[in-house]
Amino acid sequence: MNYLPKPYTKFQKEFPHLNEVYHSLALACHSAGPLDERARRLVKLGIAIGCQSEGAVKSHARRAMEMGVSPEEVRHAVLLSMTTIGFPGMIAALRWLDEVVEARG
Repeated sequence: MNYLPKPYTKFQKEFPHLNEVYHSLALACHSAGPLDERARRLVKLGIAIGCQSEGAVKSHARRAMEMGVSPEEVRHAVLLSMTTIGFPGMIAALRWLDEVVEARG
């Protein structure tokens, strides 16, 4: 991953052991079932959208696109959230996605 937010890098430096444990837990969760990497990335994006976490939406959108998910597919995932989280939440996630896509060039 090319970009790590400052709060996360600060956490890594201040609490290296907790970061290590967190990373191990994340790897264990990813390998705990039959979903492939692509599906896991889209699921994590959907969870981030539902939580309305700007940082997580941007991170998971960026990571999904880094592994080959197209911007159109990520946008579709955002649009699917409209009937679950509501129009304002979907619009916020769409704006965050646009920022990620624009930053990628």
